[in-house]
Amino acid sequence: MTSQWAQLPLPNATWHHEPDGASFDAESGELTIPAPGKTDWNVDAMTDDHVDSAPALLAAVDGDFSLSAQVTVDFRDTYDAGVLCIRQSSMSWAKLCFEFTPQGAPMIVSVVTNGHSDDANSAPIDDNVVRLRVVRLGAAYAFHYSRDGEYWHFVRQFRMRDDCDARIGFLAQSPVGDGSSAVFSDIRHSTIVPNDLRHGE
Repeated sequence: MTSQWAQLPLPNATWHHEPDGASFDAESGELTIPAPGKTDWNVDAMTDDHVDSAPALLAAVDGDFSLSAQVTVDFRDTYDAGVLCIRQSSMSWAKLCFEFTPQGAPMIVSVVTNGHSDDANSAPIDDNVVRLRVVRLGAAYAFHYSRDGEYWHFVRQFRMRDDCDARIGFLAQSPVGDGSSAVFSDIRHSTIVPNDLRHGE
């Protein structure tokens, strides 16, 4: 029998910590990822505490790519998030998060980890739905978000380690709470990417 994950628009995706209740509905195109309580990816810059427990559905990619999705999060506690992510190893990864922050509002948050995690809040979002996008062009990666799926707001540009292959995909986290979930819909994976990573196309 064909695995439901084989029907994803992102080919050959496999789980890093598969959670109970995860599902993909091919008819609606909705990927649901429950986040068990106290799950996250983080390497604390102050304490060196290392957490690598959040569930993620990941696929290897070559060359330039764009991965986008509409992300809806069941926000319950601080740091609950639905995430597009890039992973090379437990100490080399990046997350574009739609996250409930300590400021008491959903925000676009980005984290890039090369040994330790940096953490930057971006724009507040007055809803529990937003579109996220990850792009790779050459050696550079970029994170974007959109409210309408047409204009993409630039969040950051960065590089990962050059000596490691990368996997990309979807993650849900609930670092301090008892659990949450994220739904990813209108998932689009393409090798056609913007020529200018800072532009809104």
